[in-house]
Amino acid sequence: MLRQFAIGYEHFCRVVLMIAVTHVAFLVHTLMGVVVVGLFPSVSATYTTYRTWLLDEDHSWSIRQTWTVFHRAWKDDLAGANRFGWPQAVLWALFIFDYWVVNFHDAGKLGYASAGVLLLGMVLYGLFCSLSWALRSNFSESWRWIVRMTVQMVVARPLCSLCLAFIFVLTACSWVTWPGLIPAFGIALPVFFVMLAVSMIGKVPGMSRAKDDDTHGALQQASTAAGMHPEQ
Repeated sequence: MLRQFAIGYEHFCRVVLMIAVTHVAFLVHTLMGVVVVGLFPSVSATYTTYRTWLLDEDHSWSIRQTWTVFHRAWKDDLAGANRFGWPQAVLWALFIFDYWVVNFHDAGKLGYASAGVLLLGMVLYGLFCSLSWALRSNFSESWRWIVRMTVQMVVARPLCSLCLAFIFVLTACSWVTWPGLIPAFGIALPVFFVMLAVSMIGKVPGMSRAKDDDTHGALQQASTAAGMHPEQ
């Protein structure tokens, strides 16, 4: 009993260490790219690091192994991640600006209704963004394919979408309640849970060691119908 507890506790500590190292790597590599160039490759590398960890038989990663996986992913995706991330950032800016306008300017009942619609849109867009980076870390496809598959996944996997929404809300509440989580783990912590949710509930082929032939076949059929070809 004590031995099992000790093994489980060690495994938990190694996971926490891996997340903490990923967070430090995120900060360092973002600064290496002077933020503008390094931010989105760091986001991409975070997702890729967790996907690699999920697929690994040995989850007892060392600091060096985590850093090496992150650095290679960051370096290999400098251009692609920026092309994928900046359009998302522009749309986020538009959402936030519109939400600020309708909330801090007296627009009457129409303003309240618009604010509600915008808030719902921001939540859905948050789901889309988090899932799109997860799928991008798993499939070597064009951004158009990723966008279409992400939309399909949001609709076709409601349980996964609900779980991602819960993570989205829980993250916001946790950051407000315990601000120390932000400098300690940053986005590395919520992204870790996003990848777990997508891997376990989203049942994306190739994202976990467990094979799900039915899900794989269903996604293949959906992709074929849309003229897409997911990487195996």
